[in-house]
Amino acid sequence: MASQSTDWFSAGGEVMVPLLGFSILGIALVLERLIFWGKVLKRTDRLVQETLHLYRRNPRAAFGLLEKNSDIPIARIFLAALELEQATPEEFRLALESSAQAEIPLLKRFNTIFETIISLSPLLGLLGTVLGLIRSFAALQPGNVGGTNTANVTGGISTALISTAAGLTVAIVTLIFANSFRGLYLRQLALIQEYGGQLELLYRRRFERRMGTYIPSNEPHP
Repeated sequence: MASQSTDWFSAGGEVMVPLLGFSILGIALVLERLIFWGKVLKRTDRLVQETLHLYRRNPRAAFGLLEKNSDIPIARIFLAALELEQATPEEFRLALESSAQAEIPLLKRFNTIFETIISLSPLLGLLGTVLGLIRSFAALQPGNVGGTNTANVTGGISTALISTAAGLTVAIVTLIFANSFRGLYLRQLALIQEYGGQLELLYRRRFERRMGTYIPSNEPHP
């Protein structure tokens, strides 16, 4: 089995080496993203609900809960705003927005590398195809269809097909995961905006109560 895999790899030509490197790199980055998103998706909703519930009664307890979960992006975003002392609602909102922007690179991590692998893998496969066809045509000699030439022609065609298939496989698999991670990023961004808005509303109400200007929504303005 291992010998057959080695034969396939060597038959694919020189481009199989960078394609193997791309596949190993892609697998490593995909595993890192799977672990990251698994942690975020598992804990974010519960953490936010507990934090908002605590903040209504005890802001200090809510702050402590966020500190214990500071490895989650939404917790760091909330902490950046709640750490401000005597902030106005506008300052609180700006702190939420700026901290959310700071978390975006982490949420989009490795996207550029995924895009590079997706773009270059088919091109490397195409390069292998061209090199294989060149070998096949170079082995063709008019009037000579002996065994050696036939083997060279067959080997060139094999290189062309294997390298193309390998390049497409690496690109397709990487594309599937990259699109999945992009979907998770967009969903998380929407949740950050939603949950940030809820925390901002709670903070604004506490601020207005402290300043003596809060009017419940079910009471008419004077």
